[in-house]
Amino acid sequence: MNLPNRLTVIRIMMIPIIILVYIFPYAQFNINIPVFYIKNLSISLINIVVLILFLIASFTDYLDGYIARKNNLITTFGKFADPIADKLLVNSLYILFVSKGIIPVVPIIIMVARDTIVDGCRMMAAQSGVVVAAGYLGKLKTVLQMLSIIFILLNNIPFEFIRIPISDITLWFATFVSMSSGYSYFNQLKEFIFESK
Repeated sequence: MNLPNRLTVIRIMMIPIIILVYIFPYAQFNINIPVFYIKNLSISLINIVVLILFLIASFTDYLDGYIARKNNLITTFGKFADPIADKLLVNSLYILFVSKGIIPVVPIIIMVARDTIVDGCRMMAAQSGVVVAAGYLGKLKTVLQMLSIIFILLNNIPFEFIRIPISDITLWFATFVSMSSGYSYFNQLKEFIFESK
């Protein structure tokens, strides 16, 4: 397994650690989590730790792609595993946010449904020997999702000071781009979806 693929696997392995840090029942074990205040806004140490872990995981996403392209280490495993790792990371955090009532469930349902449909389309294409790498809109969707997660974990700081809900804006923009890229994938792969043998 080459280095880019190892980084992808590391990203996948970080996901349960991030989830555990976020949902661990600290109060049941009498663990007091520090809360930091910036003027009248607060942010928990848990959010900061999860943010750091998320940024590290997100950086491996950039790094594995850069190394793979620079050293011509692009593999079939990488084309499949890299977008799956991204979706697992992003969707896991979104589901945690929904469970805490931090964000609405509707955009997450839309994005998870889109991912499921796109993955199904890609599997059908793979049966015909066609491996579909992430397109421009798919990459933009991932960047927007990662930005929205960062601002959610930061409790919308610093934009909260000027009353701009940037975490909500990036979340809904990511949803729109997600639907657009889903349509693009579907249109690109419809010949495999409706193929008759």
